[in-house]
Amino acid sequence: MIQKKRSATLVITCPDRKGLVARISSFLFEHGANILHSQQHQDAENGLFLMRTEWDPSESDLDQQNFGSLFSTISVDMAMSWKVSFSDVKTRVAIFVSKFDHCLADLLYRHRMGDLNGEIVLVLSNHPQARTLVEFYRLPFYEIPVTADQKERAEQSQLDLMAKFQIDLIVLARYMQVLSPNFVHQFPHRIINIHHSFLPAFQGAKPYHRAFQRGVKIIGATSHYVTEDLDEGPIIHQDVVRVSHRDQIEDLVRRGRDLESMALSRAVQLHLEHRIVAYDNKTVILE
Repeated sequence: MIQKKRSATLVITCPDRKGLVARISSFLFEHGANILHSQQHQDAENGLFLMRTEWDPSESDLDQQNFGSLFSTISVDMAMSWKVSFSDVKTRVAIFVSKFDHCLADLLYRHRMGDLNGEIVLVLSNHPQARTLVEFYRLPFYEIPVTADQKERAEQSQLDLMAKFQIDLIVLARYMQVLSPNFVHQFPHRIINIHHSFLPAFQGAKPYHRAFQRGVKIIGATSHYVTEDLDEGPIIHQDVVRVSHRDQIEDLVRRGRDLESMALSRAVQLHLEHRIVAYDNKTVILE
């Protein structure tokens, strides 16, 4: 496993105006930061400026505690929404899964290999099937059954676990339960779901079956942030594969599993690297 060099990342959103890049670059230079990467995007329709800047903090006087007060002279003047992160402070991740474990297996392997810049803290399921896989990776596994008459109590138990382990990000790796608005509101743009369809087509249950009935020529998978509107959250990443009339439903499901795993892992990676800006129910990926 390759040890990555420590870095810091600033992501901002603000009204577009002249001199933004110069002011941010000058601020980092004045505090001894060496810029490694910088990406920006102008949303002309909404008059917004979005920017992600990554720098080497080894010779800088900026840290997690003092950044906000030092940066406020710029952020207040420019009406910025911003977030700063340092790579040695890992995002704490919980994975929710039901019976299908292919997305979970992919995430656990990538985590062990150091491909995800975050810490998987626990795996939670409403079924027992994934326990053996999770325990193989020496991670805590929690089973909380969800029934129609006990859903609210089950969600409260889940929320208690999220609070206890200070979870920053929840990944729904084919978790086949709809989260309540109360649950979703506590993790805005911090719950990532994988939908086994190229949204907005074939929302809801059994999309491969409906795709087969329509005779589609491509199938896809979509990773997105969860909102209280089912399958309507901001899209992060999508992938597709071509299919033909020779493919049966079983073929679509089998080929779709690979797409789902890749699309979900890609979305998680982008989130952990602080490359996503979500607004107006869409995302900009700064890479």
